[in-house]
Amino acid sequence: MSTSFQGALRAPYQPSSFALVLAGVLAAVRKVGQVLKNRHDATMLAQLDDRMLTDIGLTRSDLRDAYSEPLWRDPTNILASRAHERRINRPVITLAAPSLVPDEGFTAPATNRPARYTV
Repeated sequence: MSTSFQGALRAPYQPSSFALVLAGVLAAVRKVGQVLKNRHDATMLAQLDDRMLTDIGLTRSDLRDAYSEPLWRDPTNILASRAHERRINRPVITLAAPSLVPDEGFTAPATNRPARYTV
């Protein structure tokens, strides 16, 4: 019984130049579609009021800066970087809560109840 491995030793697939050009065109169309979708999403952000924009870390000037970019650039990249800058530069506020553990000199108050009910 002999086994032939000739089919396994074939040359790797070489795509034709038409397939390469078509893949490049499809990638460009996909990128343009994504940029247009992101620009539409940024337009929806412009409809929010200033308080809502502040909640997500943006200002009106950030939106204006994003729209001043050329049409082929994605405005959401600028908006995401501005929101990230504000988030990492935000001051950290820590609230000191009172301790729930009693101090060293704490003694339970005297009560008139039997011992099994005392604290």
